[in-house]
Amino acid sequence: MNQAIQFPDRELWDEDRLAVCFPVLVNGMQLNCAIRGEALLNRFGGVVPLETFRENRWDLEEEASDLIREQQDDDQGWVWLS
Repeated sequence: MNQAIQFPDRELWDEDRLAVCFPVLVNGMQLNCAIRGEALLNRFGGVVPLETFRENRWDLEEEASDLIREQQDDDQGWVWLS
């Protein structure tokens, strides 16, 4: 599946989800991606999830792109990285 996938720099920490959430545009339609703070810190180290996300943005966006291509979104249309 050939999709145009773009990640704007608008990530944020969501206290309710305890996750860094970041938008993605897929062929002009917006989806939401997220990774839980605990998972992020376990994978990459660091202390502050949002800073850790920014330091590892390219790897996380690549992983999110793969999940989007595999249509791994949940019932609410969110793509969760693990």
